[in-house]
Amino acid sequence: MPSDFSRLLSRLSSSDADSRARAAEQLAQRGPGARPAAVALVLACGDEAEDVRQWATAALEGMGPPEASDGGQLASFLEGRSPDVGYWAATLLGRLKAKAAPAVAALTRAVAGSPHPPVRQRAAWALGKIGPAAAPALGALKQAAAGGDPRLARLAQRAVEQIGG
Repeated sequence: MPSDFSRLLSRLSSSDADSRARAAEQLAQRGPGARPAAVALVLACGDEAEDVRQWATAALEGMGPPEASDGGQLASFLEGRSPDVGYWAATLLGRLKAKAAPAVAALTRAVAGSPHPPVRQRAAWALGKIGPAAAPALGALKQAAAGGDPRLARLAQRAVEQIGG
């Protein structure tokens, strides 16, 4: 990893909010080149400073899929974090498609039990993107499809169809 990139990652975890925001902004300007910072950017979506969260989100929006090796860490962010962190973790797992198959259990738990509706919804979307490898999630997805959240129900039903269940 180039030293300028390492410095950006270091600044993203600085105690100074302005430094974190500038680092996230510079990562956002790298587009797909920000992929090695995916995990740090997802965590930055839970930052206390709004401008850090906004720049981290901008970076993630323009980044594309993360490195497949980040899947395990991203799956661990689905529980017990801010809704934005969980949402972006699920989003990046969905972007990995079948490469995120090891995260099916964590995504299934998020669909069934996250206290944050956007995380449940995005986890259902991600399971659909994973496709047939997400077959173990079919029970939770069918239950979500019959539930009271219309957006989750629609996303879960589409995921069931994408998985082949």
